[in-house]
Amino acid sequence: MREHPPASSPNRDTHAALAYHERTKHSERSVRASTHVLDWANQPRPWKLYRELAPLPLPRFAPGDVPALDALAAPAPPRSGPPDLAALARVLHLAAGVTKRKRHPGGGELWLRAYPNTGALHHVDLYLVTGELPDLAAGVYHFGPHDFALRRLRAGDHRAHLVEASAGSAELARAPVVVASASTWWRNAWKYQARAWRHVFWDGGTLHANLLAAAGTEGLEPWVVLGFADRPVEELLGLDPEREGAIALVPLGRAEERPPAAPPLSPLRLALEPLSPAEVASPAIREAQAASALASGVEAAAWRAAREVDGDVGERGEEVNRGPRVALRPLAEAELPRESLDAVIRRRGSTRAFDRTRSLRFEELSTALERATRGLAADFLGPPPASLVGLYLVVHAVEGLAPGAYAYHRAERALEPLREGDFRRAAGRLALGQALAADAAVNVYSLADLPRVLVRFGNRGYRAAQLEGGITGGRLYLAAYALGFGATGLTFFDDEVSEFFSPHAAGKSALFLTALGHADLGALGLRRTPG
Repeated sequence: MREHPPASSPNRDTHAALAYHERTKHSERSVRASTHVLDWANQPRPWKLYRELAPLPLPRFAPGDVPALDALAAPAPPRSGPPDLAALARVLHLAAGVTKRKRHPGGGELWLRAYPNTGALHHVDLYLVTGELPDLAAGVYHFGPHDFALRRLRAGDHRAHLVEASAGSAELARAPVVVASASTWWRNAWKYQARAWRHVFWDGGTLHANLLAAAGTEGLEPWVVLGFADRPVEELLGLDPEREGAIALVPLGRAEERPPAAPPLSPLRLALEPLSPAEVASPAIREAQAASALASGVEAAAWRAAREVDGDVGERGEEVNRGPRVALRPLAEAELPRESLDAVIRRRGSTRAFDRTRSLRFEELSTALERATRGLAADFLGPPPASLVGLYLVVHAVEGLAPGAYAYHRAERALEPLREGDFRRAAGRLALGQALAADAAVNVYSLADLPRVLVRFGNRGYRAAQLEGGITGGRLYLAAYALGFGATGLTFFDDEVSEFFSPHAAGKSALFLTALGHADLGALGLRRTPG
């Protein structure tokens, strides 16, 4: 076992993460007992709006032509020199920009973003921490999706603060630009209450799936960094730790020199528009965030040293469950759809009804699984097949694959049959009785052995596992739409999912559910055209 952070760190008291997870589980009893109702008059706005900061409009950019499935397969060759503002504008738009606007029949407008988000309550914000770029002065910026503009929070090159917070992360030290993400909890907790801290990483995960794919097509060598001291990052971005929390840092590009010494930090006192008439505090979320915080760069470095490198955490049980395997059969290169990543992201939605009469081909499912699990460039993981999560499937309608329950083995790129049968009714039950899970062609669950993850990484391992599950779900979304079918994310009865896949999944916890299948166009008021 690798070196752990000091035992005195709050991060090492793993009871906190397990207690939070247990407290926020869905069960039939908890759902029936809930008295929570949505106060529509108090619904928070989906934007972080600064009252006095002038916008810096982002430029128009040329759409990329890299096929989405290629973007998921491998990044483009590294870019020479730092990115310009047009490249950053494209990455920000494809990660978190507004892609659609829908008017409600009774009035009002819904602005949909590039990434799937629980309840369309977009609570994740992006920030840029930059050195001097060809067409952008060094500074700390907030990205405003509502007007596609940056607002400068601090002038000067502050990248060294991030390097110090990570105790010298090599990826942060070489980057001319760092994208930081953070959640304002109330914007999601208004609907989902304490469970919204899970959604920080679910929604942050689907956003980062887009971000990593888009930045990869620009040759920016994106890397996910979770090993950083929280407080310096919060101070740099001007976050209120009572209401907001940092998620991840993603360095982009490669600079010739390390960042210079950063100017001293002064508190940011920037006026914000209120989110809603009466913001409600989320003590359970605040406590979970604090319990999983790293206090110093030294602790962050020790945390990174524990990274998962051999796949045993994500796929525990493989060594004792040696059942038969069904090897994936991905589409041949000549058969792959060539729609660009930009077009897929702009077209993507969340499927609202699946067509039970239409199956997926096993080759299509194989391609989606293979592209979604090629590995994650992150400071808590080594090379593939290292992972903190394992995938389990309930297959309903896949040509060439018997209906039933399966476990996926990344290293072998193969499915292990657990039991055959028609489990549509059971799948609907597991997803809180939602017909989407019963009608889909297949449901893909991310599960993790949380006790083992937490022994290795402390409470912060909970953040890492949830984020990896969200990124995997986001990649499945992208692959599904690129392949010509649909996807949606669903919630679930936690313990019932683990029980359904046991004994193989005994001791594991459900983290994310992605349902895949063809949309029921009739139910959506549309008509399918021949061919």
